[in-house]
Amino acid sequence: ITAAETHTSHHSIAGSPTVVPVRQSSFGYTQITSIMRECISVHVGQAGVQIGNSCWELYCLEHGIHPDGQMPSDKSVGNNNDSFNTFFTETGGGKHVPRAVFVDLEPSVIDQVRTGVYRQLFHPEQMITGKEDAANNYARGHYTIGKEYVDLVLDRLRKLADQCTGLQGFLIFRSFGGGTGSGFASLLMERLSVEYGKKSKLEIAVYPAPQVSRLELTTNNCTWS
Repeated sequence: ITAAETHTSHHSIAGSPTVVPVRQSSFGYTQITSIMRECISVHVGQAGVQIGNSCWELYCLEHGIHPDGQMPSDKSVGNNNDSFNTFFTETGGGKHVPRAVFVDLEPSVIDQVRTGVYRQLFHPEQMITGKEDAANNYARGHYTIGKEYVDLVLDRLRKLADQCTGLQGFLIFRSFGGGTGSGFASLLMERLSVEYGKKSKLEIAVYPAPQVSRLELTTNNCTWS
């Protein structure tokens, strides 16, 4: 098909207009070129953070991104059409930073990420920790301790969303059994549904098994979350 005419069409994405290239073909119909569809990952609680740490290591290995965020094979610095920009944002210096936020109500697990091999990959503001955990209690994660941090997490997510041209949605990594994964994650998803109601929210969740966890609170956490 030979393009006879090229112009632009304005589409609204996440409340702001986005210019989308449109081609008029010789057969009289239009072809709209693809828009970058970004996904933001949210890693909540011990399980979510540990899964996230492994996931981002795998993503980097798949795309040839070094632990410091540099990608020697990428010759087009700042080109948002690269496929890996769905999960990474690229700085002017060519560093690839994950579109992700790590949240835990106690610092020990996220501290392992802060001091690990991929510590230079993440922006410090994307690592959010509290001072005490939810003690495997849904109520503490949802109603008391978690409430103190939910606005901060939403602010970080809002900044990441503002960097996107066509936000597809959120990937939520968590465990149903823990207090933070059940209580705080539920609170966060309620707020996300209010602020980003039309965006997809996909959970990658760990469900407890009686052979592994025998805490009575685990059953309650799963029911409430």
